[in-house]
Amino acid sequence: MSTTTVDTPAEASEQRSPHAPRRVRRRGENSLAGSFVSHGILIVACLIALFPIVWLIFLSLGPDKDDYLHPGGIWDKMSFDNYSFVLQHTAFFDWLKSTLIVSFGTTVIGVLIAATTGYAVSRMRFPGYRKFMWVLLVTQMFPVAVLMVPMYQMLSDLQLVDSYLGLVLVYCTTAVPYCAWLLKGYFDTIPFEIDEAGRVDGLTPFGTFARLILPLAKPGLAVAAFYSFLTAFGEVAFASTFMLSDTKYTFAVGLQSFVSEHDAQRNLMAATAVLIAIPVSAFFYLVQKNLVTGLTAGGTKG
Repeated sequence: MSTTTVDTPAEASEQRSPHAPRRVRRRGENSLAGSFVSHGILIVACLIALFPIVWLIFLSLGPDKDDYLHPGGIWDKMSFDNYSFVLQHTAFFDWLKSTLIVSFGTTVIGVLIAATTGYAVSRMRFPGYRKFMWVLLVTQMFPVAVLMVPMYQMLSDLQLVDSYLGLVLVYCTTAVPYCAWLLKGYFDTIPFEIDEAGRVDGLTPFGTFARLILPLAKPGLAVAAFYSFLTAFGEVAFASTFMLSDTKYTFAVGLQSFVSEHDAQRNLMAATAVLIAIPVSAFFYLVQKNLVTGLTAGGTKG
């Protein structure tokens, strides 16, 4: 007795096909060549971004001021003498104190003003609220050279020249407009029903803002704080004009002390620049978790 096996159409097709079926690439999945190219571009971009930092650290290890002209000779005489000199024989710690006072003062005051401004424009419909935001934007059009003289006159009348508070207020004029626009866009993404729930619970508008809205706006606040901090940390023109005492110089102004009329101590400048980058890196580490979210969320709704 014989048994006859009947192949199904799918099995018959597989038997007739000499090759296995080609795997279909799913959506979002890159080919091997595409992955290789994208990873290669990212590696090159990282090298380009890291090269100035590595080069600055390398030059800071050269003990002579002219080592930057012959960087190959640094390998045989690397030392930390430049760092020792900067920390022991300059006003580095005075510069650090002044920079941190001005930077954190600008961050706290600037973010507070920008947050309340952005929330008011986002939630309240008072006369001229749209024009108010455009006025803030227009203030960013004026160059520093135009603003220098009137600001100096106002600070002089208020007796705030050569004071930390005066420099903080000057920096706030730069940081607040941008941060107000940034936070206004972020507050627009927060549902208005949260404000209504706060009113139902008996909260005042400020109570709703402080207890309900601000905790939800941490990513936006982190971006505003980071921008305000960097604005005050690296600015030179205002700091060199309004701060007259050597002990009140910020880092950006203190670096100029290594440049004289006929000479520039580039090895000390490089070492100081590396030391200056440490506080900024530490501040970035504290807020980096919220930076990406804050940068992207504010642009989803105008």
